[in-house]
Amino acid sequence: MLSAVDNPPNMAPSPREPDILRATGDWTLANASQILALIERAPERARDIDGRDISRLDSTGAMLLSRYATRTGLGLSTVEVKDVHLKLREAVRLVCEVPARDKQKDFGFRRMLERLGFTVEDYAKEILALVGFGGLALQTGIATLLRPRRIRWTATVHHMEQVGLDAVPLVILLSFMVGAVVAFLGATVLREFGAEVFVVELVSISFLREFAVLLTAILLAGRTASAFTAQIGAMQSGEEIDAIRTLGLDPIELLVLPRLTALVVMLPLLTFLAMISGLFGGLVVGATNLGISPEMFVTRIHDTIEIRHFWVGLSKAPIFAVVIALIGCLEGFQVQGTAESVGERTTSSVVQTISLVILLDALAAMFFMEMDW
Repeated sequence: MLSAVDNPPNMAPSPREPDILRATGDWTLANASQILALIERAPERARDIDGRDISRLDSTGAMLLSRYATRTGLGLSTVEVKDVHLKLREAVRLVCEVPARDKQKDFGFRRMLERLGFTVEDYAKEILALVGFGGLALQTGIATLLRPRRIRWTATVHHMEQVGLDAVPLVILLSFMVGAVVAFLGATVLREFGAEVFVVELVSISFLREFAVLLTAILLAGRTASAFTAQIGAMQSGEEIDAIRTLGLDPIELLVLPRLTALVVMLPLLTFLAMISGLFGGLVVGATNLGISPEMFVTRIHDTIEIRHFWVGLSKAPIFAVVIALIGCLEGFQVQGTAESVGERTTSSVVQTISLVILLDALAAMFFMEMDW
């Protein structure tokens, strides 16, 4: 093997065509100083650069060659090299030359419209996929109910503990604090009219109809939907779901239905606890700051609040549970097999569930208002 001294780098005009430069020798890191000197002495313009006589080429030599080729307006892709150096030339070109060209991309109004169009199309596909996945889960659920021995009771109870019992402390704490905040804000406004007693109706109606179920659904959207996506996504990445199909089992029946059932059962129960906790937060504020005794607070709820407010809030819980479970499981099945994909799908499931829960809650609020319920 020749050393850097035995075969020094050189670049000179071709004897037959002076406007074509011919590179020879070893273009390696050991000869970097000599290569830099050659580049400084080389002409500013050239019709072509012939590198087929380069005996040895490493990334440093290719980078310096790319620097000179770019200065002459040619680019490294036009430099002819030996076949053994082609992959190295392309790798160095992608690193040294492509990013500089990407800076010329259009980030103006047209680019904004393009990104908006892609986003709308992606959301439309996600909605269609969610509807189709919901239909598949419904079909599998009906088939499972017709054969009760196929119901996965153990997995269902396990997920009920994870999504329900483990979330009880957090749901109670957050609902209590929000109930106290609503009572404080309501008292601040109503004090000007001497109507602080109406804080009881404010806290009761807001929590029975909206805040309890919405806070619980948002909490489970961030806590449970992400867990479902990560669990199923990890199985998808590890090809465990393919193994389940190979064994003749249905992944929907095995993985989706227990999670869906657990969430449909536990979300209404957590919503009820959130209602009680929120009302208790308002009661504590009323007793400590507003001069409303606990007996008066409870009596006013009993006399002024109708039971329909409770049923309106509780009726939304199963719908939110279905949305959270389906999106969490669907995003898990869409993982492509890499850790990065698991992270992206987990983030997507949280964003989608929270957005859809708030949208559905707004539509339900307008519907109940128009129906005077």
